[in-house]
Amino acid sequence: MCKRPGLLLSITVLLVSALIVTFGVVDVELSSGSHFGLGLPAQVPLFFAAVFASLVGGLYLKRSWKDLEKGMAGAIQVSIQAIVILVLVGCLVGSWIQSGVVATMIYYGLEVMTPRYFYLAALIISVVVALATGCCWTTSSTVGVALIGISAGLGLPLPITAGFVISGAYFGDKISPLSDTTNLAPAVAGSELFDHVKAMMYTTIPTLVITAIIAFMMGDTAQGSDGGRIALIQSMMRAEFNISLWAFIPPMIIIAMACLKVSAIPGIVAGVAASLVISLVRGSTAHEAFNVLFSGYVPEHLGTFAQAATPEAMTAVTGAFSQAFPVGSPAMSVTSEVFSNVGGLLTNLFTRGGMTSMLETICLIVMALSLGGIMEVCGFLDVILDALMRHVKSVTGLIGSVLASAFMANVFLSEQYLSIIVPGRMFKRAFDERTWPNGKKLAPVMLSRSLEDSGTMTSVLVPWNTCGVYVSSVLGVATLDYLPYCFMNWLNPIVALAMTALGLAIIWKDDEQTETEGVFIPEAAVVE
Repeated sequence: MCKRPGLLLSITVLLVSALIVTFGVVDVELSSGSHFGLGLPAQVPLFFAAVFASLVGGLYLKRSWKDLEKGMAGAIQVSIQAIVILVLVGCLVGSWIQSGVVATMIYYGLEVMTPRYFYLAALIISVVVALATGCCWTTSSTVGVALIGISAGLGLPLPITAGFVISGAYFGDKISPLSDTTNLAPAVAGSELFDHVKAMMYTTIPTLVITAIIAFMMGDTAQGSDGGRIALIQSMMRAEFNISLWAFIPPMIIIAMACLKVSAIPGIVAGVAASLVISLVRGSTAHEAFNVLFSGYVPEHLGTFAQAATPEAMTAVTGAFSQAFPVGSPAMSVTSEVFSNVGGLLTNLFTRGGMTSMLETICLIVMALSLGGIMEVCGFLDVILDALMRHVKSVTGLIGSVLASAFMANVFLSEQYLSIIVPGRMFKRAFDERTWPNGKKLAPVMLSRSLEDSGTMTSVLVPWNTCGVYVSSVLGVATLDYLPYCFMNWLNPIVALAMTALGLAIIWKDDEQTETEGVFIPEAAVVE
């Protein structure tokens, strides 16, 4: 007969699993010269954490292997769509690079952007694209990659740029009705989609304003590159790619389809098809155009530029590509060392894409969801959340518990969807059943909003979370490097909790089952 885990056991399993993952992933050099942690890919410690949790569930709680297997399969099934999107995004990135879409966006971006306003522009561009597409992953892998390239061209720190790109992408993903999480959260909480979007505006818009102010202020201290470096990047891209305004057609198609409320998968496929047509028209063979969907793009000439580390080699290379490097161009004013370094930077930037590039991330998703499924089927999280609810005495406490639980789910379950589903399932009962001293119950949108304020927004801040791994791999910036600059993501739950404590934008469900907004309700009046 199956046992229900106790609170102590549940906390122990959670902490041991966290220690396994943490010790496996980190690699910190101590002052003595020794290392703490194994520095392994996150998939390996997640596998052993899943084994540990399943052993406790099977041997002590008497859960059958069939139950554990169903738990893992059920959790993985939740992210099947995300896995398909991952594969297609790999195709999209490879085809967009080969057809010159990404290079064209970088090329013209370098023409119009300045370091002074670049961070703010990166934030706004990411917001617009994510709102239109409803997908932070697509935004990061398309305009995000382009903005990283422009940042490199302007000589600005890539982690800061990545932080503002991610901030904008996750704002748009969170607010857009086309987003999967924006639809998932109200489905779990029992609220309506557009009521949910409206409720999120109260906490998300102020956070975006704060983030925009920070981006503008940080632009004052941005020190950009000289014109020679920018011209060099443009020249190298002209030598490698066909730079043309026609390359803006694929992203415009994706945005147009998103505006027409076409689902993400058909929209991405349309973007891939458009870029394939451009590649074929510009002279690529069918084998080259289609093979890049699987293997990704490998630059043909940029590697040669990266190896030109002497003045003689630089002269020889630029002479062979005289059309891209005309005599007297500012690109010719740089040293051979700068020439080689820029070539290496662009080689790394454009060597990516293809289905194979996503296999590591897909493997991580499978392992993370397997652990999450075991945790859920064994009841460890339910026990912890039940104990937590017994100590919640105020609206602030309840909202704070949802925010904290969603973040912890991102850390321990390593998957954005589970950070919405698992806490949402548990806390829904509290929102449905608890009547507060004013005689009202909190509206379901308070739950769905809180799940997104933390679950959606903090997923990308966890290095072993599927979102953190994906975005860091696409942008080429480590999670812990861009984390401090993702102001939108880590400020949003803080703003949400502060507003609740101040009694701002608390939404109640009245006796007629309609939602009413409670503004400036003192927290002291809403306690048991």
